Amino acid sequence: MRTYVPKGEEAEALKTGAQWFVVDAKDQVLGRLASKVARLLIGKDKPTFTPYLDSGDHVVVINADKIKMTGNKVDQKFYYSHSGYPGGLKEVPAKRVREARPEWLVREAIVGMLPKNKLRARRAKKLRVYRDAAGLARHAGQKPQAVAM
Repeated sequence: MRTYVPKGEEAEALKTGAQWFVVDAKDQVLGRLASKVARLLIGKDKPTFTPYLDSGDHVVVINADKIKMTGNKVDQKFYYSHSGYPGGLKEVPAKRVREARPEWLVREAIVGMLPKNKLRARRAKKLRVYRDAAGLARHAGQKPQAVAM
């Protein structure tokens, strides 16, 4: 079996040939949705996938406020941040984050599942997350296709 390696103009065509997809997060489990969306952003399902090129697609996630978390994660999971000063550790329960900023919660889960390499920031820019379906109107010009998760 031969390994596919795009070169020159073919590699450039892979970068510019990105499609747009819409994912509805309503009643979806956070982790499972995040892994599937990350796979779309990486471009892993494409026959022309190359690990060192960003050949992924743009993804718009809607209805982030209707995402599900299994088990007791809503009560027991915490998000941590540190200011850099002594005693500057802040912890916020997932329940409060989900009520205040559900789009941040979904984005954090998806970006966390992208590979930790130089392409991560570029792939993360191709992700748009909206609290409800009204955000989809911004991307009507791209004609995104619905993806069943």
